[in-house]
Amino acid sequence: QLRIPDLDLATVTPVDAPQPQIYSANLMQCLGLNLWQWLFCGQTGTALAQSQGMAIGQGKLLRLRLEVRDPDLIPLPWEIIQPQPGKPAISLDRQVLFSRTNSDVDSLPPQRLDRSIKILLVLGQNISGSPHLDLQQESATIAQALRNTMPSGFNPPNRLNPAGCQVDTLVQPTPAELIDALESQQYNLCFYAGHGMPAPEGGLLILNDLGGINGTELAQLLVRCGVKLAVFNSCWGAQPYQHQQQAVPRSSLAEVLLHYGVPAVLAMRDTIADREALSFIQTFTQALAHRLSIDEAVAIARQQLLILYKFNQPAWTLPILYMHPEFNGELIRPLNEA
Repeated sequence: QLRIPDLDLATVTPVDAPQPQIYSANLMQCLGLNLWQWLFCGQTGTALAQSQGMAIGQGKLLRLRLEVRDPDLIPLPWEIIQPQPGKPAISLDRQVLFSRTNSDVDSLPPQRLDRSIKILLVLGQNISGSPHLDLQQESATIAQALRNTMPSGFNPPNRLNPAGCQVDTLVQPTPAELIDALESQQYNLCFYAGHGMPAPEGGLLILNDLGGINGTELAQLLVRCGVKLAVFNSCWGAQPYQHQQQAVPRSSLAEVLLHYGVPAVLAMRDTIADREALSFIQTFTQALAHRLSIDEAVAIARQQLLILYKFNQPAWTLPILYMHPEFNGELIRPLNEA
């Protein structure tokens, strides 16, 4: 961990850039290259090169975790940084496992290693912005994507030995019902799909017409129940709260959960289409079922989004993974311990 200078946005924004809604491969690559040149200049770049060399020499993967302390820089798509044209973006590199992190966190309690994936799927209000959405059908679709652990789009090392995957569903629960469900079983993954909005205490998840639960309240519950990974298919889960047009430090849902001791949080940087989210979820869960670490599973699922929806579209840059600095990324037992 090395100190790096403050980022001058003028040095990384291409001249005459189009509106944010318009994406091109050239613009994304240009921003990724400029961010890399700023971030890994001098000693930081030397340290990264040495670490990569040691990892290759030991036959291991290198974990690279980025802490962004300035809340105004969090919305930047750091996942697209790449060293040079022709090289993959950092979040797509299978030899470097990229995630974001935060050092202002509580220590992790001892973590259990489960033999299978146990998911609590929570569907809140207004999942895709339509008031006429069939929540039961949406629940069945997402649950099927989560349960489908057959290999698709990648070659896991233990193709023939996937772990089991249990999915239980709550549709528009009250906070009390959510608490009862999490306390009733040892879930290791909590998946929320629904409407989310920024708020000072880690955002607000709208569970039903009567209200919801904020990030601080949810963090206490997830830590107490031993949930290791929280996934949010909702808007702005990885964005800080804005007060009088100023971003509030450590206010995003992902950062608040990490602060209270949730080991890993996967949230969206912006709105993601349902078909894109389902593609990501299915490949991500498949990779987890084949006992890959959380950050490696995210890289594989991100590659799937890029293949399906192309490099010059934002889909593959939207999922943002935060990992606790003390967490090794293992959701279930590796094959040799299972």
